[in-house]
Amino acid sequence: MIHMTDKKANENDKPRIGVFVCSCGSNIGGFVDVPSVADYAKTLPDVVYATQNMYTCAEDGLSNIREAIRKHNLNRVIVASCTPRTHAPLFQATCEGAGLNKYLFTFVNIREHCSWVHMKEKDLASKKAKDLIRMGVARARLLIPQEEAKVEVEPVGLVIGGGVSGMSAAASMADMGFQVHLVEKDGELGGFVRLLNNLYVTEKGAAETIAPLIAKVKGHKNIVLHLNSTVKSVEGFIGNYTVGIAPKGGEEKKSKVGTIVVATGALEFVPEGLYGYNQYPNVVTLTEFEILCKRKTLPKLKSVAFVQCVGSRGQKMSYCSRICCNVAIKNAINIVDNYEGMLGVMEKEGTLIDKIPRQKKATDEILERRRRRRGRGSEGEGDAEEVKLGPSDKIEVTVFNRDVMSYGVEHELTYNKAREKRVKFVRYTVDHLPKVFMEDNQLKITYFHETLKLERTMPVDMVVLSTPLVAQPDAGDLSKMLKVPLGQEGFFLEAHVKLRPVDFATDGIYVAGTCKGPADISESVIQGSAAASRAAIPMAKGYVQAEALSSVVDETKCTGCGTCIEVCPYGALRKNEKGFAEVIIAACKGCGCCGATCPEGAISMTNYTDAQLLAEAKASLDEEV
Repeated sequence: MIHMTDKKANENDKPRIGVFVCSCGSNIGGFVDVPSVADYAKTLPDVVYATQNMYTCAEDGLSNIREAIRKHNLNRVIVASCTPRTHAPLFQATCEGAGLNKYLFTFVNIREHCSWVHMKEKDLASKKAKDLIRMGVARARLLIPQEEAKVEVEPVGLVIGGGVSGMSAAASMADMGFQVHLVEKDGELGGFVRLLNNLYVTEKGAAETIAPLIAKVKGHKNIVLHLNSTVKSVEGFIGNYTVGIAPKGGEEKKSKVGTIVVATGALEFVPEGLYGYNQYPNVVTLTEFEILCKRKTLPKLKSVAFVQCVGSRGQKMSYCSRICCNVAIKNAINIVDNYEGMLGVMEKEGTLIDKIPRQKKATDEILERRRRRRGRGSEGEGDAEEVKLGPSDKIEVTVFNRDVMSYGVEHELTYNKAREKRVKFVRYTVDHLPKVFMEDNQLKITYFHETLKLERTMPVDMVVLSTPLVAQPDAGDLSKMLKVPLGQEGFFLEAHVKLRPVDFATDGIYVAGTCKGPADISESVIQGSAAASRAAIPMAKGYVQAEALSSVVDETKCTGCGTCIEVCPYGALRKNEKGFAEVIIAACKGCGCCGATCPEGAISMTNYTDAQLLAEAKASLDEEV
């Protein structure tokens, strides 16, 4: 245990409270009478010092806090300013620097909770700010110093998923000297990328691009590779996880790990019933088109149509998949520049398209129809036919889109390059979706021309559907196992999109790649490295210091009913050898669910005791003096 108190932090000392009211420029000062609020704070019980600052989080504001603690012998500090989410650690560290236990600090939010929501009511906003500070003072008077637990961390990492983000995370941690277990459910590494033809960040093929990374992971002395394996069980908390890993058809083996990175990837949405998919020949998804190009098995084509947002943005899924426009533009340029190089022998073995997960049946039917259309009968009949493209032939490429989302400077330049190569971009609206049909043995698209305000029909030889990435079907099972949340679309949900983009709310578990939402390969690699960096911090330190914001069980009241264990979202409670509830300090986040549901009232929260919260509530009912 790390003791964090000194002579100024004795819980028996009479409270000497300092209040620092921040103007936050015009964010607070423009709508709240800050000087009068600071003057009011001086009248509150046990407040011996109160002042205002323009920016309390600036260095001069922090210096003011440190100086006031020493000069006025403060043993409680209140800062009334903006959100504690971003600034509470800063002010707590300032208090510690002045010799004060950081749990004797209270944050009062008078920006989000006051000035920003009462911009047109300055007098009432000022009154509410006084009320909030009065409540903060009432609670601060009852604060006591807290101690933080120190938990040892096993210096071993676990990465779930062998795609580019998972491999990047594993290689990064392994390079730091930590042993890493990399678990991949398939028989080879590479994930979704190994299905692709080429990447828009390089002229190399996708397989060639990731080959060095695969070789590094396979040959790294610190990486234990588990192919054809899945994670069957996870128990424990940050620094001390026990993970069960089992190969397909094999026996589960337990391993101790300190941190976990989730990088399970995503799948391509199967557009059953949309735009003639699995109904007409030569209607394929974007990934299937990539595979045809990769295998150099495209049929002879004179026109190709890409249809964007198939199944996304309200059709089946609510979200935009982000990368589809860039991938379609890349393929449009690729087929214009390299079409002849993608032609080849139409194999009769039915291997034109890899068996993408969840798509085997649809793929087989497409291939069978294509063979019949070419007059070669069913599988095994006829000889392979070589397709040639004459030098005078040209291919016409059209991209039907709701709007082009080529985010980033490089992608915008690629979009311009496609237009220079006479790739046509035809915009459609949700009220006039393109329609794909067959007529006289010819594939056709009917669309509404927004400029001419009339419907037109275009004959095409192939339709490529840009479908969104969707979450893995077993994401829910892994979510329950790890006790981490999923978003409404089934992707894993990070702790905070800006402040903690690769962290989960559960300490010790991190997320990277497309399992948290659609992302391109460069973004996935960056996220993998970022997650590895975050996961390596506690392993490098050798311990974690848990915040003293946790539940405490009174065994004299506990009956061992287990209600608290069932409701805890972090798995931070268990029964001890006596049958009573016991708190795992390193896993507890102090959310209070257990205390709220305990029928015997045997559980309380450190730093948020019933007495403190009741004092705060009662102060809210008092009238301003």
